Amino acid sequence: MRNLTVYVLFTVSIQSLCYADVTKFPAEDRKTLQDSSRFHEVHSTSGLPPVIVALCGGDNDSLAEPGQNWNATCVITDPSLPGKRLIWAAVGGEYYVVHYERGGIAHSFHILVAKLTKNDAKPKVIWQAGGGPLKDYAAFVEASRSGKLYDSLD
Repeated sequence: MRNLTVYVLFTVSIQSLCYADVTKFPAEDRKTLQDSSRFHEVHSTSGLPPVIVALCGGDNDSLAEPGQNWNATCVITDPSLPGKRLIWAAVGGEYYVVHYERGGIAHSFHILVAKLTKNDAKPKVIWQAGGGPLKDYAAFVEASRSGKLYDSLD
C-alpha cells in the first residue's frame, strides 16, 4: 500500500509540474524557434547528427525510431533496446529540437533544444523541458507560448 501511495503522489506531482512557467528558455532562442518557417521536421534519428542523438539517448547514446520497440517501462524486457524513443525532431539552421519519450516507472515526454555550428564538435544545449506528447513542431511552438511545458527539472 505504501508503494502505491508513493506512486500516486509522484504521478500527481509530475502532472502538476506540466503547467509550471517556462523559466530558463533564453528569449532570443525562443524567438528564433517560434518562427516555424525556418524549421523542417525529421522523423528518423538518421536525419540528426549523431552528437544530437547522443544528447537525448543518455547512457547508451541511442534513441529508438518512432514506432519501433524500446524499453517503455522500468521492467527491462530487452537490454539491447533503448529506454528512450524519438517522437519527432525539427531542424532549422544550427538549431535542433528533439521531442522524445522516456520509459521507466513514469512514462514521460521531453524536449531538447540544442545548437550545433559547423565549427563545433559538440552541440550546446540551449534548453530542456518536459511536457507532451506534442504532435508536431507547430504543437511545440504553441505549447512553449502557452506555458504547457516545464523546465523546472534539471
